[in-house]
Amino acid sequence: MALDFLTIRDIDLQNKRLLIREDFNVPIVNGRITNSARIRAALPTIKLALAQAKQVCLVSHLGRPNGIEEEYSLRNIVPVLQELLDTSVYFSEGLERTLHKIVLYENMRFFPGEISDDVGLANKLADLCDIFVMDAFGSAHRAHASTVGVAEHAPLAVAGLLLATEVDNLNRVMHSPKRPLVAIVGGAKVSSKIQVLTSLLHVVDKLIIGGGMANTFLAAQGVDIKESLYERDMLPVAHEIMSGPMANKVILPLDLVWDGNKIMDIGEKSCSQIKQHVNNAKTILWNGPMGVFENPLYATGTIETAKYIAESNAYSVAGGGDTIAAIDVAKVQDSIDYISTGGGAFLEYIENKTLPGIKALTRKVKYVS
Repeated sequence: MALDFLTIRDIDLQNKRLLIREDFNVPIVNGRITNSARIRAALPTIKLALAQAKQVCLVSHLGRPNGIEEEYSLRNIVPVLQELLDTSVYFSEGLERTLHKIVLYENMRFFPGEISDDVGLANKLADLCDIFVMDAFGSAHRAHASTVGVAEHAPLAVAGLLLATEVDNLNRVMHSPKRPLVAIVGGAKVSSKIQVLTSLLHVVDKLIIGGGMANTFLAAQGVDIKESLYERDMLPVAHEIMSGPMANKVILPLDLVWDGNKIMDIGEKSCSQIKQHVNNAKTILWNGPMGVFENPLYATGTIETAKYIAESNAYSVAGGGDTIAAIDVAKVQDSIDYISTGGGAFLEYIENKTLPGIKALTRKVKYVS
């Protein structure tokens, strides 16, 4: 499926000032970055821009600060960014123009109006550039000044390489998958993913449900889950799905691992069932753990799932914090075809087939064409 927006590769960057919205929302402990994966993912776009453009300005958010809090300052990432780019990076606390080749501006959430998509802030950002480049897929589900507002006010708005790659890979799963398409969805709550589950049921051939949300489905079918985590108010929804026309697509655990009266993981039969469906699949989408993955005693189902997917011949896409953590523990990063940088954005794209930050690019293309 062709992308319906321009990318940074489609335009002339010579003598242009670029403002790139990146996702530098990385974990920082005592002022030090503990995982630089999101910064590394941004490098191809930044390096392409540096090689051709007159100036490259970078903006991002970091954490959820309440006003200006030094621990959330993007100043903390400058040393790592400079090392990865092998060049000096000028840091600016304000949103003023500079003459430096590459500029990193302060945490966008330090500026009033970012979250509310204030027109004044969006215009101020747009004034910094000739071209706005949206490369923060992980923030594209938020209609903020630095993701949507600036795109609508900048002279031209295009996608960065990372965002375009994310959309291309998710479209490959959601719009033109090789079949059978198997989705594996875990996590604690049905309520947080019910729209995703509903969307997937209309697309997939099989939907494997695990984790705490599987407990709700099991309870809806009369299984005694004792004191296990589940959502009572979601029982009618689960029952409706399991008695509906697409119930035959849903795969629930066959056996469970207990700690006293609580379900903690899926059992061996359930793992074998997942392996069978994964081996038959031509396309796999994975989001969410199969059990209480944080405890190594109950991580087996999740780790085994990661290994099955890695060993399969299917085209595989995975996303979500716990999912990526499981992939890291299983040491199968190189065997998953695409690992998304987005958490909430990953799920919302599956649900809605687009995101506010992507819609803004699409509208801009129609406006300038």
